[in-house]
Amino acid sequence: MAMEFTKEWASKEDEKCDLKSFREEFIFPQHNGKPVLYFTGNSLGLQSKRCREAVERHLDKWGAEAVDGHFTGEDQWFNLHAASKKGFAYMMGAKESEVSVMNGLTTNLHLMLSSFYKQNGTKKKIIIEEKAFPSDYYVVESFLRLQGLDPEENLLEIPYSEGKLFDTDTTKAFIDKHADDTALMLVGGLNYYSGQVLDMPAITQFAQSKNIVVGWDLAHAAGNVECQLHDWNVDFACWCTYKYMNSGPGAPSGIFVHEKHHKSNLPRMAGWWGYEQKTRFNMDKKFVPMEGADGWQQSNGPALAIAPIAASLSLFLDAGKEKLFSKRDRLSEYLAAGLHDLNAKLGGAYFEIISPKSMSERGSQVSIYVKDQAKELFDYMCSEGVVPDYRKPNVIRLAPVPLYNNFMDICETLKIIEAFYKK
Repeated sequence: MAMEFTKEWASKEDEKCDLKSFREEFIFPQHNGKPVLYFTGNSLGLQSKRCREAVERHLDKWGAEAVDGHFTGEDQWFNLHAASKKGFAYMMGAKESEVSVMNGLTTNLHLMLSSFYKQNGTKKKIIIEEKAFPSDYYVVESFLRLQGLDPEENLLEIPYSEGKLFDTDTTKAFIDKHADDTALMLVGGLNYYSGQVLDMPAITQFAQSKNIVVGWDLAHAAGNVECQLHDWNVDFACWCTYKYMNSGPGAPSGIFVHEKHHKSNLPRMAGWWGYEQKTRFNMDKKFVPMEGADGWQQSNGPALAIAPIAASLSLFLDAGKEKLFSKRDRLSEYLAAGLHDLNAKLGGAYFEIISPKSMSERGSQVSIYVKDQAKELFDYMCSEGVVPDYRKPNVIRLAPVPLYNNFMDICETLKIIEAFYKK
């Protein structure tokens, strides 16, 4: 579709946007004295002023109170994990009892497998998706080996359909074909490479009808697309908080455990911070878990790393999902249309968008397959103050984030890409 790409048009769009003030909440790296054009929130979100204030507040608390800080004030560390519950529940479509924060994403995936995987006769295989994020492979392969199973025989990959995207009917057919041998499915809800959002409710329902436990890796979905984990009846899910949730490099991960499993006596790799709070300091040997997802916690959470999560989630609560996702769609559509028109203007021979065309099938991310000189284009964009993401050998990913990106960012980036091809 033809769209306006003038600075005047972009400026007017930014001026009338309901969320324009949220950009001021974030701290942008600088390039030649100007804020960078930042499109890598799908790898690491920008730092917010609220996150900085949260860390400084807890540093002051540590200095003033030392060990007593565990039990004093509204920010007591003993219960700090609970501060993220409201925001997590809101963004992930969950009950507060179904979510918690702990560890890193990969660690939590290991822990969820240790609880939810169970061999039952021939049902022992695990399904993931073709070209999943490498860490998911590492998790599943190593977990299967710990069970004494050969990953070559027991790790199954949902295949891409035509166009290097996943088709729901093809996915269901694959699950059906292997249902008698499959115990659990762990799939990325949003594919990191193409930006495609899978039909999570339909796939969950179908797999569970085949007696397969369903878990989702939502690293690229959390804070980016609509999730209704409780209503979708998902068994478990894990996500990182440092991408679209802007909680800082390596920030702890969120977990979801559906309430139907809370009293099921699932096995778990327990730790004392998952022990019932009111009797935790009795130091009993027998493990008594906290209710809900909190019972999967292990160690005393790192306060300086957990505190920014609730601070960042407060931005989502203030902005509202409807406005965020509406702006996300407009930014993503503008970027995709601009790239399409630019490619046509250049003769249509330089790049193609490999993300789904339908907004319902993608979030913020637009992935571009560059037919030639992908690394050179990436380097040029960086030299001009754009921060994209490069995936060898030919893909550049751009993810306009509605909390802090605007239409002018996209307009200027399109001009920079055009300049590269005309120089």
